[in-house]
Amino acid sequence: MFRLAVRAGKCMATGVSQALKVNQPVISSSRYYSHAVEETDEEFDRRYERFFNRPDIDGWEIRKAINDLQGHDLIPEPKIVIAALKACRRINDYALAVRYLEALKEKSGPKLKEIWPFMLQEIQPTLKELGILTPEEMGYDKPELAVKDVYDM
Repeated sequence: MFRLAVRAGKCMATGVSQALKVNQPVISSSRYYSHAVEETDEEFDRRYERFFNRPDIDGWEIRKAINDLQGHDLIPEPKIVIAALKACRRINDYALAVRYLEALKEKSGPKLKEIWPFMLQEIQPTLKELGILTPEEMGYDKPELAVKDVYDM
Protein backbone atom coordinates (compact mmCIF):
# COMPACT_ATOMS: atom_id res chain seq x y z
CA MET A 1 0.00 0.00 0.00
CA PHE A 2 2.77 2.37 0.86
CA ARG A 3 4.54 1.39 -2.38
CA LEU A 4 1.41 2.28 -4.34
CA ALA A 5 1.27 5.73 -2.76
CA VAL A 6 4.96 6.38 -3.53
CA ARG A 7 4.52 5.28 -7.14
CA ALA A 8 1.48 7.52 -7.57
CA GLY A 9 3.37 10.46 -6.04
CA LYS A 10 6.35 9.84 -8.37
CA CYS A 11 4.10 9.76 -11.43
CA MET A 12 2.45 13.00 -10.38
CA ALA A 13 5.82 14.67 -9.76
CA THR A 14 7.19 13.70 -13.19
CA GLY A 15 3.94 14.73 -14.87
CA VAL A 16 4.00 18.13 -13.20
CA SER A 17 7.67 18.69 -14.01
CA GLN A 18 7.06 17.77 -17.66
CA ALA A 19 4.09 20.12 -17.79
CA LEU A 20 6.26 22.91 -16.44
CA LYS A 21 8.96 22.28 -19.07
CA VAL A 22 6.63 23.14 -21.92
CA ASN A 23 8.16 26.05 -23.79
CA GLN A 24 5.61 28.71 -24.43
CA PRO A 25 6.36 31.69 -26.61
CA VAL A 26 7.15 34.91 -24.81
CA ILE A 27 4.46 37.47 -25.44
CA SER A 28 5.31 41.10 -25.20
CA SER A 29 2.49 43.53 -24.74
CA SER A 30 2.16 47.22 -24.20
CA ARG A 31 -0.52 48.86 -22.18
CA TYR A 32 -2.41 51.95 -23.04
CA TYR A 33 -3.30 53.55 -19.74
CA SER A 34 -5.31 56.50 -20.93
CA HIS A 35 -7.00 57.72 -24.04
CA ALA A 36 -7.78 61.09 -22.50
CA VAL A 37 -6.69 64.28 -24.17
CA GLU A 38 -4.09 66.25 -22.23
CA GLU A 39 -5.33 69.39 -20.59
CA THR A 40 -3.61 72.65 -21.53
CA ASP A 41 -2.38 75.06 -18.87
CA GLU A 42 -5.16 77.52 -19.67
CA GLU A 43 -7.83 74.83 -19.36
CA PHE A 44 -6.30 73.68 -16.06
CA ASP A 45 -6.35 77.24 -14.69
CA ARG A 46 -9.90 77.82 -15.92
CA ARG A 47 -11.13 74.55 -14.36
CA TYR A 48 -9.80 75.36 -10.89
CA GLU A 49 -10.84 79.00 -11.08
CA ARG A 50 -14.39 77.97 -12.02
CA PHE A 51 -14.39 75.38 -9.24
CA PHE A 52 -13.39 77.90 -6.55
CA ASN A 53 -15.86 80.49 -7.88
CA ARG A 54 -18.86 78.19 -7.41
CA PRO A 55 -21.37 79.85 -5.06
CA ASP A 56 -22.40 76.54 -3.43
CA ILE A 57 -18.88 75.33 -2.58
CA ASP A 58 -18.33 74.05 0.94
CA GLY A 59 -15.30 73.67 3.19
CA TRP A 60 -14.62 70.06 2.33
CA GLU A 61 -14.57 70.78 -1.41
CA ILE A 62 -12.22 73.72 -0.93
CA ARG A 63 -9.84 71.61 1.15
CA LYS A 64 -10.00 68.79 -1.42
CA ALA A 65 -9.22 71.16 -4.31
CA ILE A 66 -6.37 72.82 -2.39
CA ASN A 67 -4.96 69.39 -1.53
CA ASP A 68 -5.18 68.34 -5.19
CA LEU A 69 -3.42 71.53 -6.25
CA GLN A 70 -0.68 70.94 -3.70
CA GLY A 71 -0.23 67.42 -5.08
CA HIS A 72 0.57 68.72 -8.56
CA ASP A 73 4.13 69.56 -9.47
CA LEU A 74 3.37 73.25 -9.90
CA ILE A 75 2.65 76.45 -8.09
CA PRO A 76 -0.79 77.68 -9.15
CA GLU A 77 -1.26 80.93 -11.02
CA PRO A 78 -2.19 83.95 -8.87
CA LYS A 79 -5.71 83.99 -10.34
CA ILE A 80 -6.32 80.48 -8.95
CA VAL A 81 -4.91 81.52 -5.56
CA ILE A 82 -7.17 84.59 -5.55
CA ALA A 83 -10.21 82.43 -6.35
CA ALA A 84 -9.25 80.00 -3.55
CA LEU A 85 -8.82 82.82 -1.03
CA LYS A 86 -12.19 84.30 -1.98
CA ALA A 87 -13.79 80.87 -1.57
CA CYS A 88 -12.22 80.56 1.89
CA ARG A 89 -13.64 83.93 2.91
CA ARG A 90 -17.03 83.10 1.39
CA ILE A 91 -17.36 80.15 3.76
CA ASN A 92 -15.80 82.27 6.52
CA ASP A 93 -12.74 80.03 7.03
CA TYR A 94 -9.94 82.50 7.75
CA ALA A 95 -7.63 79.79 9.10
CA LEU A 96 -7.81 77.83 5.85
CA ALA A 97 -6.87 80.92 3.87
CA VAL A 98 -3.80 81.55 6.03
CA ARG A 99 -2.79 77.88 5.94
CA TYR A 100 -3.09 77.91 2.16
CA LEU A 101 -0.75 80.91 2.01
CA GLU A 102 1.70 79.03 4.24
CA ALA A 103 1.49 75.97 2.01
CA LEU A 104 2.15 78.08 -1.09
CA LYS A 105 5.18 79.63 0.56
CA GLU A 106 6.54 76.21 1.52
CA LYS A 107 5.91 74.85 -1.95
CA SER A 108 8.11 77.58 -3.43
CA GLY A 109 11.04 75.60 -2.07
CA PRO A 110 14.50 76.71 -3.16
CA LYS A 111 13.05 79.45 -5.40
CA LEU A 112 11.31 81.12 -2.47
CA LYS A 113 13.04 84.46 -3.03
CA GLU A 114 11.77 84.58 -6.63
CA ILE A 115 8.28 83.07 -6.43
CA TRP A 116 6.91 84.25 -3.06
CA PRO A 117 7.46 88.02 -3.59
CA PHE A 118 5.84 87.77 -7.03
CA MET A 119 2.88 85.86 -5.61
CA LEU A 120 2.44 88.39 -2.79
CA GLN A 121 2.63 91.27 -5.26
CA GLU A 122 -0.10 89.70 -7.40
CA ILE A 123 -2.48 88.75 -4.58
CA GLN A 124 -1.88 91.76 -2.27
CA PRO A 125 -4.97 93.73 -3.44
CA THR A 126 -7.16 90.68 -2.80
CA LEU A 127 -5.60 90.14 0.63
CA LYS A 128 -6.37 93.76 1.53
CA GLU A 129 -9.92 93.47 0.15
CA LEU A 130 -10.63 90.29 2.12
CA GLY A 131 -8.81 91.37 5.27
CA ILE A 132 -6.40 88.42 5.23
CA LEU A 133 -2.97 88.86 6.78
CA THR A 134 0.04 87.00 5.42
CA PRO A 135 1.83 84.55 7.72
CA GLU A 136 4.71 87.05 8.04
CA GLU A 137 2.35 89.83 9.12
CA MET A 138 0.92 87.53 11.78
CA GLY A 139 4.38 86.54 13.01
CA TYR A 140 4.08 82.92 11.91
CA ASP A 141 7.42 83.04 10.11
CA LYS A 142 9.23 83.01 13.47
CA PRO A 143 8.82 80.38 16.18
CA GLU A 144 6.73 81.62 19.08
CA LEU A 145 8.67 79.99 21.90
CA ALA A 146 12.14 80.23 20.40
CA VAL A 147 15.05 80.53 22.79
CA LYS A 148 17.62 83.22 22.03
CA ASP A 149 20.82 81.97 20.55
CA VAL A 150 23.60 82.02 23.14
CA TYR A 151 25.94 83.67 20.64
CA ASP A 152 23.52 86.62 20.17
CA MET A 153 23.30 87.47 23.89
